[in-house]
Amino acid sequence: MSDDLPPRPDGAARTRLLSVIGVVGVGAVAGSLLLWHGQVTDVLGLGADKTPVVSTVGAPAIGGPPATTLVTPTPSRRTTKTPATPTSQPTPPRTATTPTKKPTQKPTKKPAKTSREESIEGLSPTLKKRLTKAIAAAKADGVTIRITSGRRSAAKQQRLLNEAIKKYGSYKAATRWVLPPKYSAHVQGKAVDIGPTAAMTWLNKNGWRYGVCRRYDNEPWHFEALTTPGTKCPPREPHAVAKAD
Repeated sequence: MSDDLPPRPDGAARTRLLSVIGVVGVGAVAGSLLLWHGQVTDVLGLGADKTPVVSTVGAPAIGGPPATTLVTPTPSRRTTKTPATPTSQPTPPRTATTPTKKPTQKPTKKPAKTSREESIEGLSPTLKKRLTKAIAAAKADGVTIRITSGRRSAAKQQRLLNEAIKKYGSYKAATRWVLPPKYSAHVQGKAVDIGPTAAMTWLNKNGWRYGVCRRYDNEPWHFEALTTPGTKCPPREPHAVAKAD
């Protein structure tokens, strides 16, 4: 074992060591002062640049984008009525079915036509046939033949005679215009009265072609089947004459 002591550091080395020790000591003291100052400031609330504390409840994660909050629109006071839901079930579509035959209805019998005085119905077959041809020929010439009185009932003929007696003053004078029922060609369906004037003129001129002739001078509207079609009509009579009973 040697008694020699380790060599003492020289003056320059000692100076550097003291400088390092001094710096470290100053740093430690400064750090202690700063720590103490911070604690005192926190206690007294004197920190001017203190960052406010923000609650982290519900805060977004650090580094991620802020969470998007969906805003639910508040319904307006005006409400829309919801249409009532039909309680009945929808009718299912009809399936094609074989059409049922409708019961055949029996044709109803048409009522028998009643003879009208203003038509050719009820006239004798000869006069009806000839007059039908004459009416068609007149129509072709632009003339309408209208029957004003065809076949009459005996009751109506008698009524007309009674009115004529009152009008002309006597039975004899009246029969020049209206014959008694038993002598009247109208009651027998063998005479017609026609109109208007143009029809009277046409039939008086052309009636012989169809065997239809005017009979009396005083009645230009009165026609009867007095000749064979295509032959001249017989001379006209001045007026009707009632036969003696």
